[in-house]
Amino acid sequence: MYIYNVTTKVAHGIHTDWFHWMKNEHIPAVMESGCFSHFLFVRLLETDEEDGLTYAVQYHAATKANYDLYIQQFAPALRKETIEKWGNQIIAFRSIMQVVN
Repeated sequence: MYIYNVTTKVAHGIHTDWFHWMKNEHIPAVMESGCFSHFLFVRLLETDEEDGLTYAVQYHAATKANYDLYIQQFAPALRKETIEKWGNQIIAFRSIMQVVN
């Protein structure tokens, strides 16, 4: 199992709109790729919130090939859409993790 984690700091001024967009548009679009079996959408606590709130989405892929397929065929367009919509009002950090237990 592989976990594709996207952590995002969201400016206060767009938080509500961004949150609804994530739940109703972006996460469903990622899941429609068929590359992930499920996801968790979480808010990070005990972080500096002066510049915004921090969230993470953890997308679970059964194989590294599923993740690779997503990165090659789906991620570029979804990332472009995200940048065009939110610009510098969000900062995202991405990582890939392998479950080892």
